[in-house]
Amino acid sequence: MDDDALDPKINPRDVAEPLRRAIGERYLTYALSTIMHRALPDARDGLKPVHRRILYAMRRLRLSATGGFLKSAKISGDTMGDFHPHGDAAIYDAMARLAQDFAVRYPLVDGQGNFGNIDGDNPAASRYTEARMTVMAEALLNGLDENAVDFRPNYDGRLEEPVVLPASYPNLLANGSSGIAVGMATNIPPHNIAELIDACLHLIKTPDARDDTLLNYIPGPDFPTGGTIVEPRENIAEAYRTGRGSFRLRAKWHVERLDRGTWQIIVTEIPYQVQKSKLVERLAEVIQTKKVPILADIRDESAEDIRMVLEPRSKNVDPDVLMGMLFRNSDLEVKFSLNMNVLIDGVTPQVCSLKEVLRAFLDFRREVLVRRSTHRMEKIDHRLEVLEGLIVAFLNLDRVIDIIRYDDDPKAALCREDWGRDHVRATNEKDYVSPSPVASEDGLGLTEVQAEAILNMRLRSLRRLEEMELVSERDRLMEERAGLEDLLDSETLQWDSIAEELRATKKSFGKDYAGGARRTDFSEATAIEDVPIEAMIEREPITVVCSQMGWVRALTGHIDLTRELKFKDGDGPRFIFHAETTDRLLVAGSNGRFYTMSAATLPGGRGMGEPLRLQVDLPNEAEILDILVHKPERKLLVASSAGDGFIVPEDEVVAQTRVGKQVLNVRGDVKARVVKPVTGDAVAVVGENRKVLVFPLDELPEMGRGKGVRLQKYKDGGLSDATTLTLGEGLSWRDPAGRTRTVERPELDEWIAKRAASGRMAPRGFPRDNKFN
Repeated sequence: MDDDALDPKINPRDVAEPLRRAIGERYLTYALSTIMHRALPDARDGLKPVHRRILYAMRRLRLSATGGFLKSAKISGDTMGDFHPHGDAAIYDAMARLAQDFAVRYPLVDGQGNFGNIDGDNPAASRYTEARMTVMAEALLNGLDENAVDFRPNYDGRLEEPVVLPASYPNLLANGSSGIAVGMATNIPPHNIAELIDACLHLIKTPDARDDTLLNYIPGPDFPTGGTIVEPRENIAEAYRTGRGSFRLRAKWHVERLDRGTWQIIVTEIPYQVQKSKLVERLAEVIQTKKVPILADIRDESAEDIRMVLEPRSKNVDPDVLMGMLFRNSDLEVKFSLNMNVLIDGVTPQVCSLKEVLRAFLDFRREVLVRRSTHRMEKIDHRLEVLEGLIVAFLNLDRVIDIIRYDDDPKAALCREDWGRDHVRATNEKDYVSPSPVASEDGLGLTEVQAEAILNMRLRSLRRLEEMELVSERDRLMEERAGLEDLLDSETLQWDSIAEELRATKKSFGKDYAGGARRTDFSEATAIEDVPIEAMIEREPITVVCSQMGWVRALTGHIDLTRELKFKDGDGPRFIFHAETTDRLLVAGSNGRFYTMSAATLPGGRGMGEPLRLQVDLPNEAEILDILVHKPERKLLVASSAGDGFIVPEDEVVAQTRVGKQVLNVRGDVKARVVKPVTGDAVAVVGENRKVLVFPLDELPEMGRGKGVRLQKYKDGGLSDATTLTLGEGLSWRDPAGRTRTVERPELDEWIAKRAASGRMAPRGFPRDNKFN
């Protein structure tokens, strides 16, 4: 025997099992609970348990669409106390979403008060708002009292709740659903009810219809916020066929013409589930970061309707090009994912196609029809039994009165009495077999139900007219019962009845219903080619000014470069040159990176400008080496303080982002020192030791990025400056007096040598700062 079995510290009631199995079983239980009872909707009524319980609780509170409102706190409290033992905040949030016409295509809750808005503001507290059901919610509950669905005990067994609602329209696709379970998720867009019902009618008529055929009735989702779907039809068909895919959804916009040829873009509908306030913030960030430099301003002029105003920087901009850039850089275009993962029969999670979801709804409607018809037949049979007893009483009124007056137990006496077949004369020879014993050949007594009905009959009913009404009612019920028998015996009649119900629903909630018309339209996504910014900006002359502290601005026109300008205290001029608004500017930093700016985005010249470091991500420790107007096909000489350098094509240094582009690799204390346009056939280098070296330009490699090769050899110090020249014109520099000095050949041959040589002392008169310019 195991020693542990004799250990008195071990409780024999404790169950020992491997941790792996224990955790696995418990996590599986949690996962199944999340999948079936929280996250995934039922394919039959399209609801999750929390939504189903909210609607059922509102029905028990008699909050009909035409009745009064009730505090939301009472509704969520009753739902939590009776059916949904979870947080009341979660219940109220779910109820509030059912009332938001921008979140739900067909709201199921009619809210009174602040239930949130499209800006993303939260609803008011539940104690401040009131709610009731809408007619759409009542359509989901229609037939609940007619044994249309099964009921189950609530969480504590005190009450019963419906397992599913007898939905009269495909709510799963009409309002959509989204949820994240354990290991699976669902995301279903909303659709138009009229289109869904047309597809259902087609499926009833043609059960073997192909998935692609359904697109003739359901072209795509219909979002509550409108917008334009730009997804190709073949992609939509594939998504509906497989149950997985996505839809590209764009905002709806138009051009509003203003005076003097100017215009602005008005956005009237935004994509589904995009918060308008966040969208405005994103567009403002796009303007600030110059991601879309042709956009000048964004204004939100929305009231009850959405109106967002987008102002272009120039009237020459093409509106389609501007919107194309905004679609790529903001939430004016989103991609809505489709994942039709639903619970089939409320139990099995399955990714379904559009046809399978509609088929599940139609099969459920047939089940509801059969159950309601059966329930109605039972009611008719019960009423016919009562009517037969009442008719017997009228035909034998005197005997009935005697029994009631003189018998001690009139109910038992009525049941014992043999009434014979006298009542046959009042049946109008109907071909009907009564479920009561009265119709037997031997003429038996009344049933307890019939006797009870006779005893409960009022004296004022003892008149000839009442007898005629009973016979008429019995005839009508027998006719209705015959129709129900035919319905239950014929599958064709059942589908005809379902089709008629669907047509009535379409008439109620179709185009004539408030908000029933389609809101989302379709369009082709026209390909917007990448147009150069220069082609979209009005070409105007400017003068770019950058101070010693890095404040940059653009003055209108080409001014005199020697003109005195105002700067901040302690600041002064550093770079000043002529350019045009269509130019791109290259900023070279001492960290070896090149940054690109658009001249059109520079601040105006009325003030002192803005720090250049706000335009690009130039580190504080890095200095500005130079600012150049970008000229395609030009080449640059770049060199570091260590004396390494190379030639780089100017097109290779253009950066697409604010962080710039690394061109010259530098480490430690080494910094970029020289950035010069290449002109000529030779390179001149001067070190901090004042030695000058001239060598042929073709000895320098042309690279896109790197450390480069050695330009000049040094014992101490490093590179001071470098430039390019034409040997036939000589080496020139400017002396402190502003005069140009030139050393020509053959005198210049004294400094010409191979690359990486030490060089010779600078010529007489060379500037003391060791700079060529």
